[in-house]
This record gives sequence, structure tokens and C-alpha cells, in this order.
Amino acid sequence: MIEKLISFSLHNRLMVLLIAAVLFGWGVYSVNTNKVDAIPDLSENQVIVFTEWMGRSPELIEDQITYPLVTQLQGMPQVKYVRGTSMFGMSFIYVIFDDDTDVYWARERVLERLASTGNLLPEGVSPTLGPDGTGVGHILWYTLDAKGMDLGEQRALQDWYVKFALQNVPGVSEVASFGGFQKQYQITLDPNKLTYYNVSVPQVIQSVRANNNEAGGRKFEQSNIGYIIKTTGYLESVEEIEDIAVTTRNSIPVRVRDVASVQMSGESRLGIFDLNGEGEAVGGIVVMRYGENAAEVIERVKTKMDEVAKGLPKGVGFNIVYDRSGLINESIESVRTTLIEEMIVASLVVLIFLFHWRSALIIIIQLPLSVSIGFILLNAFDISSNIMSLTGIALSIGVIIDDAIVMVENSYRHLADASNSERGSE
Repeated sequence: MIEKLISFSLHNRLMVLLIAAVLFGWGVYSVNTNKVDAIPDLSENQVIVFTEWMGRSPELIEDQITYPLVTQLQGMPQVKYVRGTSMFGMSFIYVIFDDDTDVYWARERVLERLASTGNLLPEGVSPTLGPDGTGVGHILWYTLDAKGMDLGEQRALQDWYVKFALQNVPGVSEVASFGGFQKQYQITLDPNKLTYYNVSVPQVIQSVRANNNEAGGRKFEQSNIGYIIKTTGYLESVEEIEDIAVTTRNSIPVRVRDVASVQMSGESRLGIFDLNGEGEAVGGIVVMRYGENAAEVIERVKTKMDEVAKGLPKGVGFNIVYDRSGLINESIESVRTTLIEEMIVASLVVLIFLFHWRSALIIIIQLPLSVSIGFILLNAFDISSNIMSLTGIALSIGVIIDDAIVMVENSYRHLADASNSERGSE
């Protein structure tokens, strides 16, 4: 079989060269279109369901949220198993699907099941799906370099300006904010005053909710001019909250300020983010969408950061803490350097020992052709260029060179013997 293949190649050199040129061109195209990442994605095909019920103990979260959701999400098609984790104020459900299941099809099936869990969960609790990313989707971390700006203002800038801008970048699944303080109005009730005015906690809560609302009226025309009637009721300051009437006593309104103190403060935190021991910082984590090219997404995010930076307050900028593109570029450069070095070494070995430039040319052609065909297979099996796959290509280069040197030397020796025998017979 091998003899016939060799004989066919020798008698059809033009066809062999044409096939090699087509494969090389296809391989170059595959190199340019192959997904590039630093870390191979070995995570399971999963959908995360996150539910928040702050202030509740892990035992209550387990009984009221995690257990009902786990039992409800079992039995779906192509699901291997369902895991549940309960912690203080939060519940996480991990639905693990088969590896060949489309991730967006899986998310649709989970959403269908969650739509029927409304009666199983406590009032006001709503489960949500996690981002459509993977466990290695954290491609870039950044902080805001804003000296002199307090942490609350930095977090507001991150949540209401930077985050929304970066989420619009193609390939980004989520931008998770961290650090700083999330501003909120806090109403601290005085138990003694509640007892004195005979006011309950639910009454205060209901009064604040009812007064933080807007209502629409109707449109009427007067003198050929149309007017739209509406009521403005959104609370915008501490004073407005303090003036809310909770109840009346002897025709005198009992306001929130009579039974509680109101202040602008930050939401309670379970931890802080410290940068290099220099103090707290505010920033975000860019999560890549499932199946995207990490190198391209990082480049698009950096370009968007340059645009966003123009709209930041004076003296505020970005400080990139973690950037995976550096590791990606180093991996690619390592393979490129290895390929060039081994091509040069192998060619020199052949030239020195055989002193035959055509034999060296065979090896120089064979190496890039073999590597390019390898990238064709990577694309065919949807495997990204990462540390593992590129390391495998780098190691295979040595095997290819050994094979090429042995075959070229063997062919050269047989041709030399045949030439000598012909001369001897003459």
C-alpha cells in the first residue's frame, strides 16, 4: 500500500504539489480563524441558577429555595445531574448537561422549568440564570484609578456608566462589579417610638413603598394644546423619606422622622477588595461569552475602554489588573519560535551531513505544512489554540523533524547506492 502511494506520488508530482498547496492555504486560513485562548476549557456544560434571599440563614435557604428548585429541575432531557449549594442569603443550583448539548438550548429548558416554580418559593424571591460563560471565562479584571473619589462614587460610576458600556462589546457575557459601596437609603426604626405611636414595622414599609411610585393620568386638550397629566412620586432625597406620613394620631400625621432615622449609606458588605495592599479599589470582571475567541474579545474590550475613558471624570482612568492576552501571546510566540528554530536546526543538520540543499528544502516545506494541517483538524473538532494544544504541536514538531531526517537520509542513501551501482556496471 505504501509502495503504491509513493509510486503514485512520484508519477503525479504536479497533483501532489497542488494538493499540498491547497492544504497549506487552508491551514493558513485555519490559523487565522482558530479560536485563541490561554487555558483549555475543561469545565462541564452547565447552567447556573442563582437565587438571592438576603438575611436568611443557610438552613432556611436550603429548605425554602435550594431543595424545591433542585427537585423541580430534575428530569429534564440531556441532564446528567443537578447540584445545589446554600449559603447565607444565597442559593446556587448547577444543572449539568451532556457535553454535546447546546448551551443555549439548555438555558431555554431551565427557564421553562423555572417559570413553573413561582408557587414553590417564598414571596418576592425570583431565581435568575447565571451568565452564559464558563469557568474560565474571566478574561480581564480592571479597577478604576480614581484618587480622591470616595468608594461610593466610584461604585456608582462603575455600575451606571462603565459596566453598561463594556457589556455592549460583542462576545462579553457579563461585567461583574466588585468593591466600594452601593449607595442606598437606610431607615433605622426606633422600637420605643414605634410603641409610643402604636405603629408597626409593616406599616412603615408599606408607607415608604406606596410613596415611592408614580402614576399616570390622562391627556386633555385646551386651546388646541394637549396636556399630559401625571404624578411625580419617586423619592429622591433623605428629606422626602422623612416627610412620609405613616399614620395619623388625633388628626396629626405621624411621619417617618418621628419613628426612625433616615440616612444615605452603603449596603452591608461581606468582604472588601484590596489592591496590592494600598487600600480598597472598585472595578469589574469581564466574563467572556461561551464559545468566543478570547484574544479578539479582549482586544475589543480594550478598544471600548479607550472610548469609555473619554467620558470619565477628570483624573479617573482604568488600571488593568489581570489580562489573559499576555499569556495568550506568549503561548503563540513560543510555538512560532520553536517552529522556526527547529526548521533552522534540522536544515543545518541535513546540509552538514548530506550536503544536499534539496533534502533540506523538503524538511523546510514539511514542517509548516504539517503544522497548518494540524490547525485544520483543530478547527474541525472546535478546539482552541491554548497552552495544551499549542504545546502538543510544539512537541510534535520534534517527531516530524526526526521522521523527516530519517526518511530524507534513507532516500538519499538509496539513490546514492543506485547511482554507484549504475556507474559500476558501466
